[in-house]
This record gives sequence, structure tokens and C-alpha cells, in this order.
Amino acid sequence: MQSSYRGVGLSVLASALFGVMYYYSAQLAPLDGEQIFGWRMLLTAPLMLALLRVRGDLGLLRNTTSRLRSEPILWLVLPVSAVLLGLQLWIFLWAPPNGRALEVSLGYFMLPLTMVLAGRLLYGERLTPWQGLAVLSATLGVLHELWRVGSFSWAAAIVALGYPMYFVLRRRFRTDHLGGLCLDMLLMLPVAAWFAWIAGPDLRVYLQRPALGLLIPGLGLLSMAALAAYIAASRALPLGLFGLLGYVEPVLLVGVALLLGERMAAEQWWTYGPIWAAVVVLVGEGLRKSHANASGKQLRQDPTARAGAA
Repeated sequence: MQSSYRGVGLSVLASALFGVMYYYSAQLAPLDGEQIFGWRMLLTAPLMLALLRVRGDLGLLRNTTSRLRSEPILWLVLPVSAVLLGLQLWIFLWAPPNGRALEVSLGYFMLPLTMVLAGRLLYGERLTPWQGLAVLSATLGVLHELWRVGSFSWAAAIVALGYPMYFVLRRRFRTDHLGGLCLDMLLMLPVAAWFAWIAGPDLRVYLQRPALGLLIPGLGLLSMAALAAYIAASRALPLGLFGLLGYVEPVLLVGVALLLGERMAAEQWWTYGPIWAAVVVLVGEGLRKSHANASGKQLRQDPTARAGAA
């Protein structure tokens, strides 16, 4: 139970940090999405290595690489894992500067549903009645959006389908830890260097906007903290609950999109209303469980209270 509460806290923290980074990436003009992605990877990978060293977890990275000798399948699995993660990190930073933040946020709204489906089909995870109600409410919102638009974009599909594939792959091959995440980032470094240095702007851009010298390192710190919390939460929680808590993030991303000047059509409230209601239900269940757990702990520690309750 304590691990579950820790996982919930880490998931909410990750969502808040991702929301900050969504807004942050739009402040890095004139860099485009690919260049921002390149700098993010180049800065986050060494910071992640430093985090592993401080935590004493470098063994996780060494153990994963040493398995390449005994498990040749990892020569295929690890690059695929890196590509799946790279697509997600790229589109997250590409969307705000290109006016597609609301579009990608729809993919994040659909993501918890696909995560719940994966948990149910692959791991036999069951939902509580309140979680089931949240899924139903969120499903109504997503179905309304699909009916309103007639389809969903490739950007939304990458988010909604790519992340479940990524987490299932990591669990299947036991790389679902910070060492595996760090290895994914290290494998992305050649592509990141291409975007940041070779395909990126010339030096004059950085001289014309000196603030980029501070903003770019800040992006790396935000990225490392958010990803570390996200992966830690994915390990501490059942896949279904982890997916449902993902509704916190797109709510924040929609707020960021509106701050950046995108507009929500009046009929879209029929999409976001039921989804936000699902978030309220999940928060309410979390508070109820927290209160019940605290009451049970008090009864166990206080014999007088236990006798009175009896």
C-alpha cells in the first residue's frame, strides 16, 4: 500500500513537470521541435548517468548491457525501445511550437484508456468500481471528440499507441528501471547530436538570443526530473492505475495549449468535461483510500481506539 501511495505521488509530480516542460519548450524560439529534442537528449542523458551514480544504481545499466551476451534478442529490443521513446519525446516538444499542442493532448487523453486496455488484456488487471466509472466517463469524452472530428491525427495515434507498446516491451524484457531508461537515451544520442548541431541553426542564433544559454540547460534538468519520476511511478503502480493517473497530465497540457494561444471550440467542452470528471473521480477515490488507510493505521496503533470502534 505504501508503494502505491508513493507511486501516485510520483505520477502526479511527473505530470506537473511535463506540463511545465510543455510550456517551456515554446519559449525556446527560434529553435524548432527537432532542435529542442536534440538538446533535450544531449543534456538529459549525462544528467541521468549522474543520477544513477548518486543513487548507486549504475549497476542497473551495467546489468542490462551485460545481458546482451546471454540474451541476443536484446540487440533488437533495445534499439526498438529507444525508437519508441524517442518518438514520444520528439512529438512532445514538436507540438507546442507548431500549433499542434491540443492535437497531441488528445493523444494523451486517449493514452490512459489504451494503457488500461493493455493492463486488462496482457496482465489480467482489474479495475475498482470507481476506476471503472472513470474509464466510462473518459471514454465518452474521447468518443465525442472522435465523432466531432471524424478521426484522430497521426500525432495523437503516436502518443495513444506508442507508449503502451513501450511500457509493455520494457516489462517483458525487464528493462523497466532507470538503467533501461538511461540506455534508451544513450542510444538516441547520435540522432540528437544531428538535430542539435548539424541540422540545427548556426551560432548567430545563439548570439542573438543569449538567454538560450540558460534556457537549454534548464530543459535538461526538467526532462531528467520528469522522466525519472514517470519511470519510477510506472514500476510502483499496476499498469491500469498508472494509465488512469495519466489523465492528470493532459489536463495540464490543455491549459498550456490555451496559454500558448490555441483555442478550444465550444463543442469540445463535451470532450473535455467528461474527461475532467474522470480525473475528479480518480482523485476522490485516492482521497477515500488515503483516509481509510490512515484510519486503519490509527486503529492498529491505538488499542483504545480499536476497542471503542468494536
